[in-house]
Amino acid sequence: MFPLLLRALLRALLRALLPLAFGLFMASAAAAPDIAPRAVAPDIAPRAVAPDVYYVQGVPALGSAENQNFISNAGFVVTRDSVVLIDALGSPAAAERLVQEIRRITPKPISHVILTHYHADHIYGLQVFKALGAQVIAHALAKTYLYSDAARLRLEASRKDLAPWIDENTRLVPADDWLEGRTEMTIGGTRFVIQPAGPAHTPEDLAIYLPQQQVLFSGDVVFRNRIPYVGTADSRHWIAALDALLALDARTIVPGHGPASSDPKQDLQLTRDYLVFLRESMRKAAADMTPFEEAYAATDWSRYEAMPLFKAANRMNAYNTYLLMEQEAR
Repeated sequence: MFPLLLRALLRALLRALLPLAFGLFMASAAAAPDIAPRAVAPDIAPRAVAPDVYYVQGVPALGSAENQNFISNAGFVVTRDSVVLIDALGSPAAAERLVQEIRRITPKPISHVILTHYHADHIYGLQVFKALGAQVIAHALAKTYLYSDAARLRLEASRKDLAPWIDENTRLVPADDWLEGRTEMTIGGTRFVIQPAGPAHTPEDLAIYLPQQQVLFSGDVVFRNRIPYVGTADSRHWIAALDALLALDARTIVPGHGPASSDPKQDLQLTRDYLVFLRESMRKAAADMTPFEEAYAATDWSRYEAMPLFKAANRMNAYNTYLLMEQEAR
């Protein structure tokens, strides 16, 4: 009885610490604090996916001083009156460079930032757009993370590992408008459908759909050309969220990471298949009480091991899924 209780307590502790541990790992794994960051950062070049609809594509790497933590995508829509941004990039420096690129396209003010979720690589540039007068929109469930010790400690670690791009002046910015459910907005004549997609990658996931242009900004519910970060995600609901996004009949999907997709059904399948594979392989191991390390070593990862960030994320993804399968079996 006592060993079983001790094991359950240990698992609960590990699940509580996993988001912070992964955050610290992501911030530090590729950082080189003793080496000055290169003067030339990755290009932030807007790519058009529809008339007046653009995105910039982050590099497929861990956040580092070298890449200014520009590892996620952000989008923007030029409306009749203003610019609406989707996500804010991973550092104020990257955000400032994005502002410069937007200014090359239009002088219209940036009026809104809609956040797909509150992970660091999507929000550390938020203060730049807030200073320009933008209204920030996010799902209300993000408050739990925003005001948590995990978010505070992640920022403290990033100030060291991602310096000088994340420093003492970098701060967490709350939303001005916290959404509870599906919301439709018309800004400058452009219609935005903001659809909760969580709990999936995070509890607060939002997908932003432009029905006139048939463009969907999925956030990190969709990854392309790299291993998804599962972390402590609810993978069962994540799979259901992917199925729901397919029903929106989008012509183009802009994922949270990786290039835009003009074949949503096929490209959504990669994220979906990976999540299903994790669940199926770890479910049997958990049911048989096979130790995780033994189960991980016995799993055939050949379909995914050549993908970017496999070594950085896959083991943790699998371990979290192993714990989740134990929990779902109770």
